[in-house]
Amino acid sequence: MDTQSYLPVEPGVGMEENFLSLDDILLSHERLPIRTECRFPRLGYLERSTDAQDIPEGTKMELPLWLSKGLYEKKRRVLSVELPKVYREGWRTVFNADPNVVDLHKMGPYYYGLGSQMLHFDSPENPEIAQTLLQTFVGRFRRNMDSSQNAYNEDTSALVERLDSTCTLK
Repeated sequence: MDTQSYLPVEPGVGMEENFLSLDDILLSHERLPIRTECRFPRLGYLERSTDAQDIPEGTKMELPLWLSKGLYEKKRRVLSVELPKVYREGWRTVFNADPNVVDLHKMGPYYYGLGSQMLHFDSPENPEIAQTLLQTFVGRFRRNMDSSQNAYNEDTSALVERLDSTCTLK
């Protein structure tokens, strides 16, 4: 008989979130750069750089993922989501050259999860982002497996601290 008082909830790493997962809750609070496509009356307090009562059209700011997904509509443009720097072409080139040189935890602890959530937003770069996420995971997975097989008497803390939260042991 299972004596555990709760059942562990796996994170929803794919396109769907799992609202009972702490990892997904933390992921949903990652901030995305956005640009407003219309005026937001009486929401000026969200924009910290000004004391205006309204947020004017064209304002660049950061919003959490959950709010960006809620406000993003394809039919009626309320806001447009810009790519975070780690998913732009410059960083994709680095990841494609050698995915093992980048400290994913420093770049953002939810690199893979946030990247898969970025595919919800219409961007002409979505196919390249998806390909880079896959190639980065595969390239780093090989090294992680090799290190785990040969880590009997070695300190692996330097390797583990460079991992994304998806790859760390819970």
